[in-house]
Amino acid sequence: MAEAKGVSVFKRHATDTGSPEFQIGLLSDEITTLQAHLQNAPKDYDAKRSLLKKVAKRRRLLKYIKAGDVETYTKVSKKIGVRV
Repeated sequence: MAEAKGVSVFKRHATDTGSPEFQIGLLSDEITTLQAHLQNAPKDYDAKRSLLKKVAKRRRLLKYIKAGDVETYTKVSKKIGVRV
């Protein structure tokens, strides 16, 4: 899958793909895409289930970051537009 433009903001280094910040950015882009798709196809239940799974995974990753470093959590959550 091609990397989105906004995701590079979350990278810790040039080849970073595993940090929680990067994964949250990637999930946020995928969530935005799925939300736009579901506006046009509200009966696509497979896409709806995928959206819910991605939102739950992003929530777990945010919880993980918050437990380790609150400052990083606030930065990441502001960048993706999630309530703090």
